[in-house]
Amino acid sequence: MAGEILVNGVRVTPRGNMDKVQLMSLLHGKHYQAVKEGRVFVAHAIVTAPVIYTTASGTGGPLIWNGSADREVNVLKIGWGQTVVTTVAAALGWTGATGQQVAPTSTTAIDSRANLLLGGEASKATPYRVGTPLNAGTFLMPFSDVNTGALTTTPGRMNWIDVDGLCIIPPQCWGSIAASATATTLVIQTCVVYEEIQL
Repeated sequence: MAGEILVNGVRVTPRGNMDKVQLMSLLHGKHYQAVKEGRVFVAHAIVTAPVIYTTASGTGGPLIWNGSADREVNVLKIGWGQTVVTTVAAALGWTGATGQQVAPTSTTAIDSRANLLLGGEASKATPYRVGTPLNAGTFLMPFSDVNTGALTTTPGRMNWIDVDGLCIIPPQCWGSIAASATATTLVIQTCVVYEEIQL
């Protein structure tokens, strides 16, 4: 029958509002289906003195290189924790660039990586702790300041942002956490949660 949908084998009429817009709710979290299909990954890096985004050498991290020919990397979430303060005032942000047909050089292995469907296959994109891409970052999307005072003077807080697909890494491109200025002495634990989407 027109206007009906199938839910668990039963035909039902979807609800709508006065503007005839179908109403929906999340039965599970918004990334549940993508995680269930094995398409969501996390990469975790421990980075000392993250470099300014306009410097290619030692960029990271994580630095995610999409060397695939048939996937887009869709950045969903970024998390971080500061374990040593910086002596340089700086902000953390997201950067990236095109033209990366081969893997970045001078790479350091990622500290951990996983498919968030436990037991799922590894991502097609390759995350590194840090590396040197061919081209330096072309932009910075800041998402956090970093503390220059004693860690004991800063209240604990959640350092977690929803990027929700604002950043896409196409094939032969890279993306990474970076800083607005090289954050001397800063040590951060970072993670990027990303989805791989078949082209």
